[in-house]
Amino acid sequence: MATQRRTPGSQTSLREANRARIVDAIKKHGGLTQVELAGATGLSPATVSNIVKELSTSGVLHTAQSIRSGRRAQHVTLAHALGLVVGVHFSTRHLRVALADVANTVVAENHMPLAKDHRADNELDKVALLLTDMLDSVDASRDEVLAVGLAVPAPLDRATGTIARSGIMRGWDGVVIAEALERRVKRPVFIDNAANLTALAESRLGAGRGKRTSITLEVGDGIGAGLLLNGQLFRGNNGVAGEFGHTTIRENGPLCRCGNRGCLEAIAGGPAILDELRDHLGSLKLGDVVLQAMAGDARCIRAIADAGRHIGIATANLCNLLDPERVVVGGELARAGELLLGPMRHAVERSIIVNEDLMPDIVQGQLGVRAATLGAVAHAVDSISITSGGVAV
Repeated sequence: MATQRRTPGSQTSLREANRARIVDAIKKHGGLTQVELAGATGLSPATVSNIVKELSTSGVLHTAQSIRSGRRAQHVTLAHALGLVVGVHFSTRHLRVALADVANTVVAENHMPLAKDHRADNELDKVALLLTDMLDSVDASRDEVLAVGLAVPAPLDRATGTIARSGIMRGWDGVVIAEALERRVKRPVFIDNAANLTALAESRLGAGRGKRTSITLEVGDGIGAGLLLNGQLFRGNNGVAGEFGHTTIRENGPLCRCGNRGCLEAIAGGPAILDELRDHLGSLKLGDVVLQAMAGDARCIRAIADAGRHIGIATANLCNLLDPERVVVGGELARAGELLLGPMRHAVERSIIVNEDLMPDIVQGQLGVRAATLGAVAHAVDSISITSGGVAV
């Protein structure tokens, strides 16, 4: 009897491809009803129903009853028991670590401040210690961790895995960051720019959900942009697309930490705002400035509005290039809400090429300071290969 050969057109390979489409759609959207899965994958409702039932039986998917638009529906997610992932976010002044299952449910979380000139070795050691404590807190072992996603506030050289421009993260120059963390945690590590992972999280879980072309800005101590174009993160040829904060908006302006002059970040980023207010408030943090502004302090309100106008002018340039559906604004400074977004929106209206009725929405992010960490969790999940037989990295 002839052995059945698996060919691209065979029923077996077609079914495997359909399973992969369903799993990938659930990864991308964080959970969908079966009707939504049919729309996202282009598969028939009957095919979706059969594959969901099969993958639920094998422990890959989890289904639960939900109410959508007043009607009962089966909500489908990845099975929590498949394993754990970790999201790590280094900002310029904070470290945040989240432990989650593959359905993006956070089961433990921790964060700590960082010294101004922190160094890679010390901070990566802290990640390993925090992870050990968090695993102990949920009675889990390191072997249950499938992957680690890592967000850093700097452009990355794809070829070397190091920071693409020396001086942006002092104490991290020349360090192959993902490999250095892998040595400490003994798990696979997948690294990306924090702005990209903020955009990933907001597009799946927050204010960018349902938009295929959007810009997510992260404004705080630094300023970055994550670009979602036609449903995909755009990283550019060298992986450094979206360095929004290092676009020049004032020739021969103030010196930026990247070594250039007149960068948006050097004019409207957190350190620039704090320098402007030092004689008024003394040595405060950016979060304190936001709180003072929300409490009615006129100098703080004006400083945030000025930053909003500068960011708005640069955003209009980006919108004229990319024509997004929505601009999502996150990060520490975005906590000021309309104190920042109002002046920013007004500047975009003045400078954008399209009529006001075609202007993209400019909205506050929904995930707050956790956005990049949740994006790192999603990045870790994306890095896992999930089949009916289990998971692999």
